[in-house]
Amino acid sequence: MNVVNSIIHVVSQVFTDTVFVITLYFLCLSFFGIYRKKDSREVKLEKSFALIVAAHNEEAVIADMVVSLKRLDYPKELYDIFVIADNCTDKTALKARENGAIVYERFNKEKRGKGFALEWMFEKIFNLEKKYDSVVVFDADNLADKNFLKAMNKKLCEGYKVVQGYLDSKNPKDTWITASYSIAFWQSNRMFQLSRSNIGLSNQLGGTGFCVNTEILKQLGWGATCLTEDLEFTCKLVLSGYKVGWAHDAIVYDEKPLTLMQSWWQRKRWMQGFADVSSRYFFKLLKKGIKDRDFKAIDCAIYSIQPILIVLISVSMLISAFQYVIRAAHTLSNLSSAMAVFNLNAVALTAIVIGILQFIYTPFLLFLDRKLNVKIFLYYLIYSIYAITWLPITIQGIMDKDNKEWSHTIHTRSVDISDLEKAN
Repeated sequence: MNVVNSIIHVVSQVFTDTVFVITLYFLCLSFFGIYRKKDSREVKLEKSFALIVAAHNEEAVIADMVVSLKRLDYPKELYDIFVIADNCTDKTALKARENGAIVYERFNKEKRGKGFALEWMFEKIFNLEKKYDSVVVFDADNLADKNFLKAMNKKLCEGYKVVQGYLDSKNPKDTWITASYSIAFWQSNRMFQLSRSNIGLSNQLGGTGFCVNTEILKQLGWGATCLTEDLEFTCKLVLSGYKVGWAHDAIVYDEKPLTLMQSWWQRKRWMQGFADVSSRYFFKLLKKGIKDRDFKAIDCAIYSIQPILIVLISVSMLISAFQYVIRAAHTLSNLSSAMAVFNLNAVALTAIVIGILQFIYTPFLLFLDRKLNVKIFLYYLIYSIYAITWLPITIQGIMDKDNKEWSHTIHTRSVDISDLEKAN
C-alpha cells in the first residue's frame, strides 16, 4: 500500500511540477509585453493590398465593414476591396456591391467554411491582371481602423512577410460575455502577442486582420481548411522557417458573441480546431525546434496544444485544492494552535499573491492600452466565471476534434467606424 501511495505521490508531483513550469513560462512571457516601443517613423506608402472579406449571410454588418475599408487613410490606388459572398442566401452580395466592393459569389455545399472560401478566393486574386504585394484577410463583422494599412505597410517594409494586427472589440460593453471576450483578447494582445514580438518569437495569426505576402502565399499554398485555419497556417509558416510579425497599431474591431450559448459553440469550434491542428503539427514543430535549435518552433508547438494545457492546468488546480483541504483538516485536528496560525498566514499570503495577479496585473495591462474603465473593471470581477467555462468547452472540443462540420456565428451588431474612432 505504501508503494502505491508513493507512486501516486510521485506521479502527482511530476504532473503538478510540469503544469507549474508551463504556467511559469507563460507568466514570464507575458512580462515582455509590459513595454511597448512607440514607432513614429515615417515610411513611404508603397505596398499594394488585396483586402479580402469572408462573408456568409452577413447582410446586417457587411456594409459597415466595406465602408470602414473605403475610409482607410491610404492611397486608394494601392488597395482594392474584395468580398467573398460564400454560400449566401441573403443580401450580403448586393449590399457589398452597393457600397463599392468587388464581390465574388461562391456556391459549394461540400467544401463549407472560411478556409475553403479563402483558398478559392486566393486563386482568383492570383489570376487577376492586376498584381498585389500582399493580401489582407478580414471577417465580415469587423471594422478596420483608418491607419490599419499604414501600420501594415510599415511592417512589410521592415521585411516581414506575414503580419498580424491588433484584435480589438467593437462591442465590449454589450453584455458580460462580450466584456469577457474583449478582456481575453486585450490580454492576449499585450501579454502574448506584443511580448512575443518584443523578444523575437513568431506571433500567432488570429483569424482576421492579418496580412500575407502574395509570393509566400503562392509558394506555400494556403491549404488551411480546418476549423482554425489561422492556427494551421501559422504552424505551416513556422515549419517553413517564416516568422509572423506583429503590428500593434493595425487595429481591427471584431464583434464578440452576445450570449453564453453563442460563446460556448464558437469556443468549442476553436478547441476542436486546436485539437485537430495540434495532433498534426505539435510533434513536427517540436522536432524542428530541437533539431534546428529554433525556439520559435518550440513556442509555436506549445501554443498549439492549448486544449491540453487548459485541461492540465484545470486538473492541477483541482488536485492542489483537494490537497490543501486535506492538509488544512490535518493541521486543525493534530497540530498546535501556533502552527495553525502559521498555516492560515500562508493561506492569506497565497490569497494575496492570487489577488495581485487577478486584480492588479491584468487591469494594469488593460490600463496601458487605455482599455480600463469602471464598467470594464466591474465586468472583470466576474471574468472568472467565463474562464471556468473553458474546461468543459475544451473537453468537448477535444472529444469532437474529428468533426469538421463548420458552424456559422450570427453577427448583428451594426456599428459605424467613426463612432469607434471617437470612443478610442
